[in-house]
Amino acid sequence: MPIPTLVIAGTHSGVGKTSVAIGLMRAFTNRGLRVQSFKIGPDFIDPSHHWRATGRVSHNLDGWMLNRDQNLELFHQACQGADLAIVEGVMGLFDGYGAESEAGSTAEMAKWLGAPVMLVINASALGRSAAALILGYEHFDPDLTVAGVICNQIGSESHLKRICSAVSQTVQVSILGGIPRTESVRIPERHLGLWRANEAGLTHYLDTLAQLVTDHLDLEELIKIAQSDQGQLTASANFALETNGPKHLPRFPQVRIGIAQDQAFCFYYAINLRLLEQAGAELIPFSPIQDSLPEGLNGLYIGGGYPELHAKQLSENRAMCDAIATFCTSGRPVYAECGGLMYLSQGLLGAEKQRYRFVGILPFWTQMGKRVKLGYRQVDMVGAYSGFPHQGTIRGHRFHYSDIVDAQGDLLDITPTSLETSQRGQLQFNYRLQGWNHHQTWEGYQIHNVLASYVHLHFGSNPAFAQQFVQFCRQ
Repeated sequence: MPIPTLVIAGTHSGVGKTSVAIGLMRAFTNRGLRVQSFKIGPDFIDPSHHWRATGRVSHNLDGWMLNRDQNLELFHQACQGADLAIVEGVMGLFDGYGAESEAGSTAEMAKWLGAPVMLVINASALGRSAAALILGYEHFDPDLTVAGVICNQIGSESHLKRICSAVSQTVQVSILGGIPRTESVRIPERHLGLWRANEAGLTHYLDTLAQLVTDHLDLEELIKIAQSDQGQLTASANFALETNGPKHLPRFPQVRIGIAQDQAFCFYYAINLRLLEQAGAELIPFSPIQDSLPEGLNGLYIGGGYPELHAKQLSENRAMCDAIATFCTSGRPVYAECGGLMYLSQGLLGAEKQRYRFVGILPFWTQMGKRVKLGYRQVDMVGAYSGFPHQGTIRGHRFHYSDIVDAQGDLLDITPTSLETSQRGQLQFNYRLQGWNHHQTWEGYQIHNVLASYVHLHFGSNPAFAQQFVQFCRQ
C-alpha cells in the first residue's frame, strides 16, 4: 500500500523545523493517525521527541552512512502499520556531506523517497524578500518537489498577509500558514543540541506545539499533499539491507547483552538495537548511575550521551564501576561509543582540579574541551577485534567536545607509536578512519575484549557488525 509522506525541511539550521515537525507529528497523532517519524542525519536527540510525540520509535535516515536501498528498506520496515510518515530534515534543505554534491542532504533523501518537501522559513524579519528566498529554493533543484511553505516566527496576521501577497505574484508554491513567535515552547539547548524529551521541565510542549500548528497551518491541505501521487511512496520495490553476513542466521539461545540506558547514556540508533535483537540478542537495560550490573550478561554495549553532566553520580557508584572493570578483565565483549569511551577511561578531569574516577580500563583520562569534534567517518577494521568482521567497512559519525588527556590534563595524541611501551603492549588499534578530506587516523581502542571509540557506528550500513558482535558474545 502507498505510504503518505511529508518531508519537513528548513532553509537553514535553527529555523524551527524541529518544532514544526514535532507539532505536526503530535497534531496528526491526536487526530487518530498512526504517524511514523524519521530524522535525516546522525541525530540522537530529535528522535526522542518524535517518539514522545507519536508513541512510535523514530528512525534515522542518512544518505551518507546508508545507501539508497538501505534507506528505503529501513523506511518501509518502520512504516509497517502506519497511516502517515513525517520525515524531519537536517540543516538546510540542500546541506549535506560536502559543498559540491547533495550527498547526505534532505533534498537527496526527499528525492529517494519520492516525497514532497514542506519548506520552513524564519519569516521574522522578512517581507517581500520572502518571495525571493522561496523562489530560489523552489528552482534550485528542478528534480525536487517543494510543495508548500510554512512561515515561522510571524509577527502578526498582517505580516503574514504581506508575505503571502508578495509570494503569490512570483512563486507557484503555496504558503500553508504562519506560526507566531511563541517563546513559551522553545526547547532548551546545551552543547550537543536540544534537551532530550524525557528531561525535567519538558512537560506540556508537545500539545502546545500541536495546538500551534493546528491553529495556524492548513492541516487538511498537508494531508492532501501527502496523499497525492508525489506524497505516496509505493512499497512495491524489493529492497534488502546489504550485509556481508548470512541472510538467515541459525537459531541459538538468546545472548544477554547489557545496554547502558539512563540520563548519562542515551545515544543509540534504533536500528542498531533492532539488528542486535534480530541477530539473537536479549537487550538488558541498566543504569550506570544508580543500578547494580545485571547478572548473567554475555556482553555490554555502552553508548554515547552525557556522562559529563552526571560525572559525580557515575563516579560515586563505585560498585558499578568496579563490576564493569571486572567484567572487562574477564574477557567478555564490551563495545563502547563516545560517552561510553569516557566512562571506560580512568575518569573525567573537571573544573578546578576536580577528578571523577570512572571504570579505569582505558589508559587515559578525558576532559571537556571548548571546540566540537564532528563529522562523518568511514571505518575500516584493521585490527584483531573478534567482535567485528576483520577487514570489514562500516560508516558512522563523531560529535563530541571531550578530549583524551593524561593525568595532568595535557592532550594525548593516541596512535600506535605514541604510547609508552607498557601501555602499547596493552592497547591495540582496530579502526582506520577516513573523513571528508580523506585524511586517515587511527582509532578504535582495544584492551582485553573491550573496544571503545568516539565514532558512533550505524550498524545499518553493514549489519554483519551486529551479527558478529552477538556471535562473539555468545562464544
